[in-house]
Amino acid sequence: MNTMQKETFQQQMERSAAVRANIKRYYIYVTLALIVVSFSLLKLDEVTFFGRGHFLSPDSIINLLRSAVPIFFLSGAFTLLMISGFIDLSVGSAMSLTAVVFAWLILNGSSFWVAISATLVLGLVMGAFNGLLVMRLRITPVIATLVTLNLFKGIALLIVGVGNSAVKSNANQAMPGWINDFARKDVLLGLPWAFWIAILVIALMTIVQRKTILGKYAAAIGGNRLAAELSGINAVKIIWLLYIIVGFFAALAGVARASYMSLGDPLSGDGMEFNCLIAVLLGGTAFSGGEGSVTKTVVGSLIIICVTIGLMTVIPAYWQNVAKGTVLIVAVVLNHLLVREKVNA
Repeated sequence: MNTMQKETFQQQMERSAAVRANIKRYYIYVTLALIVVSFSLLKLDEVTFFGRGHFLSPDSIINLLRSAVPIFFLSGAFTLLMISGFIDLSVGSAMSLTAVVFAWLILNGSSFWVAISATLVLGLVMGAFNGLLVMRLRITPVIATLVTLNLFKGIALLIVGVGNSAVKSNANQAMPGWINDFARKDVLLGLPWAFWIAILVIALMTIVQRKTILGKYAAAIGGNRLAAELSGINAVKIIWLLYIIVGFFAALAGVARASYMSLGDPLSGDGMEFNCLIAVLLGGTAFSGGEGSVTKTVVGSLIIICVTIGLMTVIPAYWQNVAKGTVLIVAVVLNHLLVREKVNA
């Protein structure tokens, strides 16, 4: 009898473990489907954003995907950084600064290629600076990147100048009409170059996470940094490199935003760090590092975009931050419940 009870108990435990594993694997996709279905049931005929009055109409889907381009650029690198156990809260301000610099260069006669090259170099420099603060000066990542969040935003506001809201066309200087081709001009299925490049970036970062030494080292450092260093991994160089990669893609996101808006807005990246954090946590990446998935972060990004745009149609603006804060709380709780607790050696 006791043997039978033990076998039954073991079977129950195995079934329970299988259920938890399936929930952990598929909950993000089910959540996205439920959100899309919920907003699709709403009457959106008078909402101009949704071209044909429906959340799933072709026009609205294209608009949603265009809106997702900046966070798509950032999602992979941000996930890898958090898998390593570190975080960058300055990505929104870095995106704003690069958008302003890109627009300023274009407005002052630079070609597209010169402007984008200089802007991407600036992104590398900002990422390297964050890495310097965190890895060399040993400042806590949250504190260090909060400092640079304000620093980058301040520089962007200085470039724009007092009394101006953005770097844009004026009576003396006109922004060229082709500036928004990168993020607006349809090249395939109604979507621009920026979107398809973002898809390539996601594919690349997924491969980096799953198949390359960088991805494996990031997970090892996040899982147990001391053990990783004892095994010969140079944690300082790896984390510094990840900060540089995040800065690069923040710059690319800034270029896409400036191209889409045909101006450089110093506030265009506000809240992006918040959106990235929610997307990563919804995707199951452990806040303390060690495990995560770029693919699931991208799905989390789509959830954020759908929720943000969907809420614009049904609730006042001042309630939207409350709603997004609630989503963040849910993401943290799910992260706590579904991510394996690491056992300290």
